[in-house]
Amino acid sequence: MATREDASDPTPARAEASPVRRGPETGFPLPRFVSLGASEANARRGPSRSHRIDWVFTRRGMPVMIVAEHGHWRRVVDRDGVGGWMHYSLLSGVRTAIVEEDMLPLYSRPDTGSPVRARAEMGVIGRLRECRPDWCLMEVGGYRGWVEADALWGVEAGEVFD
Repeated sequence: MATREDASDPTPARAEASPVRRGPETGFPLPRFVSLGASEANARRGPSRSHRIDWVFTRRGMPVMIVAEHGHWRRVVDRDGVGGWMHYSLLSGVRTAIVEEDMLPLYSRPDTGSPVRARAEMGVIGRLRECRPDWCLMEVGGYRGWVEADALWGVEAGEVFD
Protein backbone atom coordinates (compact mmCIF):
# COMPACT_ATOMS: atom_id res chain seq x y z
CA MET A 1 0.00 0.00 0.00
CA ALA A 2 1.35 3.39 -0.97
CA THR A 3 1.79 5.95 1.76
CA ARG A 4 1.15 9.65 1.42
CA GLU A 5 4.11 11.79 0.50
CA ASP A 6 4.14 13.53 3.88
CA ALA A 7 3.70 10.36 5.97
CA SER A 8 7.39 9.74 6.61
CA ASP A 9 10.57 11.74 6.32
CA PRO A 10 12.14 10.82 2.96
CA THR A 11 15.27 12.82 3.75
CA PRO A 12 18.06 10.99 1.93
CA ALA A 13 21.57 10.85 3.28
CA ARG A 14 23.78 12.98 1.07
CA ALA A 15 27.11 11.79 -0.29
CA GLU A 16 28.50 15.30 0.18
CA ALA A 17 27.57 17.95 2.70
CA SER A 18 25.82 20.97 1.19
CA PRO A 19 23.17 23.37 2.42
CA VAL A 20 19.78 21.75 1.94
CA ARG A 21 16.77 23.90 1.09
CA ARG A 22 13.75 22.78 3.12
CA GLY A 23 10.05 22.94 2.31
CA PRO A 24 8.18 25.49 4.45
CA GLU A 25 5.27 23.09 5.10
CA THR A 26 7.01 19.76 5.73
CA GLY A 27 10.61 20.64 6.50
CA PHE A 28 11.64 17.98 3.96
CA PRO A 29 14.37 18.76 1.40
CA LEU A 30 13.55 20.58 -1.83
CA PRO A 31 13.79 19.37 -4.46
CA ARG A 32 12.96 15.75 -3.64
CA PHE A 33 11.57 12.75 -5.48
CA VAL A 34 8.25 11.05 -4.71
CA SER A 35 5.83 9.06 -6.87
CA LEU A 36 2.20 9.39 -7.91
CA GLY A 37 -0.01 7.57 -5.43
CA ALA A 38 -3.12 7.89 -7.62
CA SER A 39 -3.89 6.48 -11.06
CA GLU A 40 -5.08 9.93 -12.15
CA ALA A 41 -3.67 13.16 -10.76
CA ASN A 42 -4.39 16.71 -11.89
CA ALA A 43 -1.54 19.20 -12.12
CA ARG A 44 -2.96 22.70 -11.71
CA ARG A 45 -1.77 26.17 -12.61
CA GLY A 46 -1.75 27.23 -8.94
CA PRO A 47 -2.04 25.72 -5.44
CA SER A 48 -5.84 25.37 -5.14
CA ARG A 49 -8.75 23.52 -6.73
CA SER A 50 -9.95 26.78 -8.27
CA HIS A 51 -6.90 26.93 -10.56
CA ARG A 52 -7.08 25.55 -14.08
CA ILE A 53 -5.87 21.99 -14.73
CA ASP A 54 -2.85 22.17 -17.03
CA TRP A 55 -1.91 18.50 -17.10
CA VAL A 56 -3.34 15.13 -16.02
CA PHE A 57 -0.90 12.41 -14.98
CA THR A 58 -2.33 8.93 -15.55
CA ARG A 59 0.35 6.53 -14.34
CA ARG A 60 0.32 5.45 -10.71
CA GLY A 61 3.87 5.03 -9.40
CA MET A 62 5.43 7.51 -11.84
CA PRO A 63 8.29 9.42 -10.21
CA VAL A 64 7.94 13.19 -9.93
CA MET A 65 10.13 15.83 -8.33
CA ILE A 66 8.66 18.19 -5.72
CA VAL A 67 10.16 21.64 -6.23
CA ALA A 68 7.88 23.79 -4.03
CA GLU A 69 5.27 23.57 -1.25
CA HIS A 70 2.28 25.72 -0.33
CA GLY A 71 -0.16 24.48 2.31
CA HIS A 72 -1.41 21.05 1.22
CA TRP A 73 -0.14 21.61 -2.32
CA ARG A 74 3.12 20.49 -3.92
CA ARG A 75 4.60 21.87 -7.14
CA VAL A 76 5.82 18.83 -9.11
CA VAL A 77 7.64 18.27 -12.37
CA ASP A 78 8.24 15.10 -14.37
CA ARG A 79 11.39 14.12 -16.27
CA ASP A 80 10.36 16.38 -19.17
CA GLY A 81 9.83 19.38 -16.89
CA VAL A 82 6.04 19.17 -17.25
CA GLY A 83 3.99 19.60 -14.11
CA GLY A 84 2.05 21.89 -11.88
CA TRP A 85 0.54 22.11 -8.42
CA MET A 86 -0.83 18.86 -7.03
CA HIS A 87 -2.64 18.11 -3.75
CA TYR A 88 -0.32 16.16 -1.45
CA SER A 89 -2.87 13.34 -1.02
CA LEU A 90 -2.18 12.32 -4.65
CA LEU A 91 1.51 11.70 -3.93
CA SER A 92 3.32 8.81 -2.30
CA GLY A 93 6.66 8.55 -0.50
CA VAL A 94 7.32 5.25 -2.31
CA ARG A 95 10.45 5.76 -4.40
CA THR A 96 10.35 4.83 -8.06
CA ALA A 97 12.49 5.68 -11.08
CA ILE A 98 12.27 5.66 -14.86
CA VAL A 99 14.86 3.69 -16.83
CA GLU A 100 16.71 6.11 -19.12
CA GLU A 101 18.89 3.55 -20.94
CA ASP A 102 17.60 0.87 -23.29
CA MET A 103 18.04 -2.71 -22.08
CA LEU A 104 19.50 -1.61 -18.74
CA PRO A 105 21.10 -4.60 -16.98
CA LEU A 106 19.89 -5.51 -13.48
CA TYR A 107 22.93 -7.04 -11.81
CA SER A 108 22.93 -9.51 -8.93
CA ARG A 109 25.37 -7.24 -7.02
CA PRO A 110 26.35 -3.56 -7.37
CA ASP A 111 29.18 -4.49 -9.72
CA THR A 112 29.23 -4.61 -13.54
CA GLY A 113 31.19 -7.86 -13.30
CA SER A 114 28.38 -9.68 -11.49
CA PRO A 115 25.75 -11.79 -13.31
CA VAL A 116 22.88 -9.99 -15.06
CA ARG A 117 19.49 -11.06 -13.67
CA ALA A 118 17.33 -9.22 -16.20
CA ARG A 119 17.24 -6.21 -18.51
CA ALA A 120 14.82 -3.29 -18.39
CA GLU A 121 13.66 -1.37 -21.43
CA MET A 122 13.93 2.40 -21.67
CA GLY A 123 10.89 4.14 -20.14
CA VAL A 124 10.05 1.33 -17.71
CA ILE A 125 9.18 2.43 -14.18
CA GLY A 126 10.53 0.38 -11.32
CA ARG A 127 10.49 0.59 -7.54
CA LEU A 128 13.68 1.62 -5.79
CA ARG A 129 14.46 -0.44 -2.69
CA GLU A 130 17.73 1.26 -1.76
CA CYS A 131 20.40 3.46 -3.30
CA ARG A 132 24.11 3.86 -2.73
CA PRO A 133 26.12 6.72 -4.27
CA ASP A 134 26.40 5.06 -7.71
CA TRP A 135 23.98 2.11 -7.56
CA CYS A 136 20.31 1.46 -6.81
CA LEU A 137 18.51 -1.78 -6.01
CA MET A 138 15.50 -1.74 -8.33
CA GLU A 139 12.49 -4.01 -8.66
CA VAL A 140 10.84 -4.15 -12.06
CA GLY A 141 8.62 -6.75 -13.71
CA GLY A 142 9.06 -9.23 -10.88
CA TYR A 143 12.86 -9.00 -11.06
CA ARG A 144 15.15 -7.35 -8.54
CA GLY A 145 18.67 -6.24 -9.28
CA TRP A 146 21.28 -3.51 -8.97
CA VAL A 147 21.38 -0.79 -11.64
CA GLU A 148 23.73 2.10 -12.18
CA ALA A 149 22.05 5.18 -10.69
CA ASP A 150 23.03 7.49 -13.55
CA ALA A 151 20.83 5.41 -15.90
CA LEU A 152 17.69 6.39 -13.93
CA TRP A 153 15.46 9.45 -13.58
CA GLY A 154 14.06 9.65 -10.08
CA VAL A 155 17.21 9.62 -7.96
CA GLU A 156 19.67 12.45 -7.39
CA ALA A 157 23.37 11.99 -8.17
CA GLY A 158 25.07 10.57 -5.09
CA GLU A 159 21.79 10.01 -3.22
CA VAL A 160 21.83 7.30 -0.54
CA PHE A 161 18.80 5.70 1.15
CA ASP A 162 17.56 2.30 2.30
